[in-house]
Amino acid sequence: MMPLVYFQILSAILFGIGAYGVLARRSAVLILMSIELMLNAANINLIAVAAHREGLGHFANFDGHIIAIFIITIAAAEVGLAMAIILRMFRNRGTVDVSQINVMKW
Repeated sequence: MMPLVYFQILSAILFGIGAYGVLARRSAVLILMSIELMLNAANINLIAVAAHREGLGHFANFDGHIIAIFIITIAAAEVGLAMAIILRMFRNRGTVDVSQINVMKW
């Protein structure tokens, strides 16, 4: 079995790339993709820790997997709602550039 530290390093790198994408990108679609990358980094970390523990606790080694499935479910709902909002913004304003969209002004 591979050491846990390799999975944690991979997860940290993916989370860092996602955080950079959220902070540096202007397109709402790319920001949404970066958020999904950050959620997938958290899933990798949860599943790696659950596999590394090998049966400690009530759910044996499935506790990280169960939480990861919940995260995937919430991420799917978040993508559906966010894409609907982004599509509505594009139809109303003609752009998905978050620096050019000021929703609070009339």
